[in-house]
Amino acid sequence: MALNYLWIAFFLIAFVVGLVRLIVFGDVDIFPEMMNATFTSAKTGFNISLGLTGALTLWMGLMRIGEKGGMINVMSRLIGPFFSRLFPELPKNHPAYGSMMMNIAANMLGLDNAATPVGLKAMQELQSTNKSSDSASNAQIMFLVLNTSGLTVIPISVMAIRAAEGASNPSDIFLPILLATFFSTLIGIITVSLVQKINLFDKVILAYLGGFTAFIGGFIFYLSSLTKEEVNTVSLLVANLLLFLIIVTFIIMAIRKKVNVYDTFIDGAKEGFNIAIKIIPFLVGILVAVAVFRASGTLDFLLEGIRALCILIGIDTRFVDALPTAFMKPLTGGGARAVMIETIDNFGVDSFAAKAASTIQGSTDTTFYVLAVYFGSVGIKRTRHALSCGLIADFAGIIASILLAYLFFG
Repeated sequence: MALNYLWIAFFLIAFVVGLVRLIVFGDVDIFPEMMNATFTSAKTGFNISLGLTGALTLWMGLMRIGEKGGMINVMSRLIGPFFSRLFPELPKNHPAYGSMMMNIAANMLGLDNAATPVGLKAMQELQSTNKSSDSASNAQIMFLVLNTSGLTVIPISVMAIRAAEGASNPSDIFLPILLATFFSTLIGIITVSLVQKINLFDKVILAYLGGFTAFIGGFIFYLSSLTKEEVNTVSLLVANLLLFLIIVTFIIMAIRKKVNVYDTFIDGAKEGFNIAIKIIPFLVGILVAVAVFRASGTLDFLLEGIRALCILIGIDTRFVDALPTAFMKPLTGGGARAVMIETIDNFGVDSFAAKAASTIQGSTDTTFYVLAVYFGSVGIKRTRHALSCGLIADFAGIIASILLAYLFFG
């Protein structure tokens, strides 16, 4: 629904601004420029979708190997003790625990197609303990914010897009996204816990949150002591080593489970190819709307206003060009992806703006979409503090993405 209104708004605003520029300022080129933008962006969307097929085919095949090898179950067991503390009102051994842990584990691995059905099942199981059928329970809100914060280990779609756009190293955003999505999830958990009065000083919660935070804080502190060239070298080495280690781990686990690795890869790869083809109309549609909006001058006017404010208070302004992705991210994942692609096309795939936008894109999930789908599936009308906590997590992820972009990319 949000995407529908946004799509209409882009065209109507662009038309009104175009008329003003034509009538008031005599800009006779504005409508030809806007029409040219529609054709150019439609072609761009189609070409990018086709370019995604290779990367998506590869990674969806690898993800299927990990799924069949039992990686989701392993990750579920690892986060089990932590989950039991985050949902104090949920009875022990409730079936929702298994569904929630599998959902989070699938999301962390980028398995959206596996994560959503399990997530909807978890929400239905949580509804069985909900004392008010149309008002979100504390457990449902915590689960939803964990989803909207978008904790991701492997940002498949972002790396695939960067590969399709010809990035010199498509995985260079792997570590920044991993760190940014951690901070988003951390702030989301803390925010919900404070509202719901969950004891954050519980030894298990402290062990998980404190341990991860200390490790990541130490890593960031180490990177901050290096030169930009050394940061680039270390981040590329660590990112690609981790990615290859994950691939090898998936294969070894599948072999231990006596899974036919190659056939499993082919099954998953077919799904990746189908996904790449299916997104063509969606990507073309939103890219055209964004291109018209930018061609009218409206988006540039907004960004220049923010840039002028940053200059006034003495802040580096390079991040401003990545902000359209940040504006879109809470509203629509497809829209944010399209704006990220437009940023890549305008500034270059290896530019600071493109890398910052890519990090923002991978830092969180789409709050309004997740809220509508998950709560809508069980008839929740009163969302209570779910939206505000989700947006706070989004904001934390965006701020972290911008700061990490400066740390990693200069």
